[in-house]
Amino acid sequence: MRGKLYLIPTTLGDTAPLEVMPISVKKVVEHLDYFIVENEKSARRFIKKITPNKSQPSLKLMLIDKYSDDLETRNYLDVCDEGFSVGVLSEAGVPAIADPGAAIVKLAHQKGIQVVPLVGPSSILMAMMSSGMNGQGFAFNGYLPIDKSDRKKAIKDLERLSKDKNQTQIFIETPYRNDKLLADLCSILQSNTQLCVACDITLPTEYIKTLSVSEWKKTKADLHKRPAIFILQA
Repeated sequence: MRGKLYLIPTTLGDTAPLEVMPISVKKVVEHLDYFIVENEKSARRFIKKITPNKSQPSLKLMLIDKYSDDLETRNYLDVCDEGFSVGVLSEAGVPAIADPGAAIVKLAHQKGIQVVPLVGPSSILMAMMSSGMNGQGFAFNGYLPIDKSDRKKAIKDLERLSKDKNQTQIFIETPYRNDKLLADLCSILQSNTQLCVACDITLPTEYIKTLSVSEWKKTKADLHKRPAIFILQA
């Protein structure tokens, strides 16, 4: 039988895997030897956590990150033709969502390989769930521009889009720039725009708060180097 492509969720931080994902994920990892990963060290650490008795030397890890190109990855799924299934591991959360694993999923569909998504934590969806904002219409926008003027325009465009379409807007930032982004949002957005900040989701330090921009201006929040999701609704 032809192998399958399993999309394997990982934890969002230093959490015991089976506290945030079903036992079915462990069962799949136990039976796989081929994995496509962003980082070999963290992938081995996760596999060791969820299946402590699995032989590490038997693992065959193939790397994919934002620098990978088609020439490197187009043969990664050839083992499926030999009957071996392959797992895709993200650095955190679910594969292929704000993650280079999407290229492998696309390749699997092109090759007619069955894609099997597994249940696990997604910081984007969990933040959206707990924001209290419109969950019927929302969009994920990735990273905002770094350039000051481009960033200001992007924030204003997202606020206008949210108002015009009644659509919640979700975005992220590099963790060490979180505090600066929050300050920018507070200075650029309208005072009555709703803003949710959700960081360290599923961790003991989890922080999720939705306030108006005017309320955020009076609120102290230390987001520095904490993985965070930002959500706005005008």
